[in-house]
Amino acid sequence: MDSIKTKESDELLYFLALALAPKIGPSVFKAILAYSGSAKRFFELPKGKVAKTPGVGPKLLALRNHEQKLLRQAEEIMQHALKKDFQILTSQDKNFPEKLKLQEDGPVILFIKGTENLNFSRTVGIVGTRSATSYGKESTKRIVEQLLPYQPTIISGLAYGIDIEAHRAALQVGLPTLAILGSPIDQIYPAVHRSTAEALQESGALISEYPPGSKMVPGNFPARNRIIAGLSDALIVVEAAEKGGALITAEIAYSYNKEVFAVPGNLQSEYSIGCNKLIKQMKANIYTGPQDIAEALGWHEPGEPKVAKPKIDLEKRSEEERLVIQFLLTHKEAEIDQISYQTGLSLGPLASLLLNLEFEGLAKSLPGKKYRLLV
Repeated sequence: MDSIKTKESDELLYFLALALAPKIGPSVFKAILAYSGSAKRFFELPKGKVAKTPGVGPKLLALRNHEQKLLRQAEEIMQHALKKDFQILTSQDKNFPEKLKLQEDGPVILFIKGTENLNFSRTVGIVGTRSATSYGKESTKRIVEQLLPYQPTIISGLAYGIDIEAHRAALQVGLPTLAILGSPIDQIYPAVHRSTAEALQESGALISEYPPGSKMVPGNFPARNRIIAGLSDALIVVEAAEKGGALITAEIAYSYNKEVFAVPGNLQSEYSIGCNKLIKQMKANIYTGPQDIAEALGWHEPGEPKVAKPKIDLEKRSEEERLVIQFLLTHKEAEIDQISYQTGLSLGPLASLLLNLEFEGLAKSLPGKKYRLLV
């Protein structure tokens, strides 16, 4: 390990070694880090103390016997990063996406080619079928063009169909775009999208949680969808069949309490079934234009005066209203059943109360019978 000399690179070496160890997923890794204090410390602690780490069983404990092998593999990757000009970001790095740190199942390490700082202020994920129709392609292009005044970063997966259309549309109008790969950082898949992958690195980035030289397996692609969902402030599904990766991404985004939108389509189109179903199940808002996203996220165009948020005078409210408002003030959003349980209000009067708050512009209904306070 003579080539690794600084304290920072030493910490990165151990972090990378532990992250690459077999059977250590994000949740277990985070438990180890929280208990041990650092990846390096995990290898230094007494065996008995390490055994008390939540989620660490005998097999994971045995990984410490392979410390030197893991460190050699980590150093090879670090040297490869220097030669091939890609970055290695850990969850402890200041440039690591804050949005991903909030995910329980979020990645702990990322391999990046492109921009250094991934903490963009506004992000929109755009996903859909690989078998995009002319309607889907045109819709994607139009969506990106209309989002231009809000200057978001466009996120997608570099796949055939809607994904690549989203990246290309972003490049065409000058918006940064992030491609989340299901392949190792040194392997562009599909290869025919290499020119787009290289172009987007100017203002955006290629992102992968898979190190160079690792195998590309089918399970990588559903896994990377959680990164697309996690990085996106809002996710738009443009076209989707009844099953597919786009719907998986939408389900994940919904579970993360992200703003999910779906472009409605022809009832006879195979590739509109998924979008229409998301809308029907209230797991996605219907997308009609960029104002839908701007309204949901409180975005304003540059130079546009910001509208002051409404204020609530609790003293002028009824006891029932105060209970609901105070509950929602302490929660980002909540399902109506949860609000009913916590406040003791029955569903009928509660639904009427929430509707009145909506009319006043103080609350907003969300897919899945959820509500959010707008103050």
